[in-house]
Amino acid sequence: MLTGVALLSAALGFLGGRHLFPREVVRIEPPAPPPPEKPAERLTLAPVSFSALPGWGEDDAGAALGAFARSCTRLDGQSPERPLAAEAPSAGTVAQWRALCAAVPAKPDKAAAQAFIERWFQPYRAANNDDPSGLFTGYYEAELKGARGRDGRFTTPLYRVPNDLVLADLGQFAAEFKGRSIAGRVEGGRLVRYADRAAIDGGLLEGKGLELLWVDDPVDAFFLHVQGSGKVLLPDGSATRVGFAGHNGHGFVPIGRMLIDSGKIPREKMSMQAVRDWLRANPDEARALMHKNPRYIFFREVAGGDGPVGAQGVALTPGRSLAVDRRYVPLGVPIWLDTTMPGSTDKKLRRLVVAQDTGGAILGPVRGDFFWGAGEKALEEAGRMRSKGGYYLLLPKAAAP
Repeated sequence: MLTGVALLSAALGFLGGRHLFPREVVRIEPPAPPPPEKPAERLTLAPVSFSALPGWGEDDAGAALGAFARSCTRLDGQSPERPLAAEAPSAGTVAQWRALCAAVPAKPDKAAAQAFIERWFQPYRAANNDDPSGLFTGYYEAELKGARGRDGRFTTPLYRVPNDLVLADLGQFAAEFKGRSIAGRVEGGRLVRYADRAAIDGGLLEGKGLELLWVDDPVDAFFLHVQGSGKVLLPDGSATRVGFAGHNGHGFVPIGRMLIDSGKIPREKMSMQAVRDWLRANPDEARALMHKNPRYIFFREVAGGDGPVGAQGVALTPGRSLAVDRRYVPLGVPIWLDTTMPGSTDKKLRRLVVAQDTGGAILGPVRGDFFWGAGEKALEEAGRMRSKGGYYLLLPKAAAP
């Protein structure tokens, strides 16, 4: 039986007299509300005047009209009533684009080029649900040393598209998947995932006659897969270009992020060159790391041409071609780019470019990959570029998005 003092002490302890009976207080908190759902990505366009374009008039836009004229050739043979792109019917019809393509001046000076653009086009600020900011990276045309046959030096193959690779256009099955595709192979009447990079590098395709060329450096071959096209210098002094022909359906995984996370390359020193140098300096680890990116690219030989061929099927122009997400931006559309130079936050990169290519990692309504050209200088610029910015689509005045 408790005495009066004991009863009082017990009551104080129960009621929170922690100075007498210290104990943990358990609180029953209501569950946290779920985070708000992120809205689905959506391209929004707002008309603006040319005077509102940052830096308009400073660029020699005539340098981009040659690239635009190449895109115009892709309209040949198309129905005039057809939209420029099924994914963006409001961007104008083939007939509307042909009309302004026919008016492109030959070798215009800066003033004539600007006058042509202002006469025929209406600029629109592009945004993702009204957010105009996006990311801009760079790419280049890789140069490799290779041969048409395997020997002691050239041991890394570049493969053609395998016969059992199936590419499925998802837009044919559901409208919401328009512009998206998957790749795989048929097994037991079902489409299954194709082999990944590790399996293919391990010899899965050997002996099937798929070798297009052989190169002397697996690291260079890996970077060719990332870039999608390149030039191969042959032993006799000639060269041939190879371009993207297909992929194995796996997603792209950036190994540079893994090198940062593991502390092998400091974030502030990250670039394509830094990744390339690390892979070459650590051959024992390099193969396993490259296999972390399961995406594998198949190539075709591209005859002649003034440059690598982009997804639109025309040769890319250094400094004037941009890779975009074609789910939102039609190929062939001129774009006023407003971003910064690689490694800088204040040196502006503002110029007229043309949407002529795509890329596995180029996703979103405001996202671009700037083509720098070929060689080490282009690699240096492309490798350091990770710039914030925005862009403006230039559409025919006759169209009304």
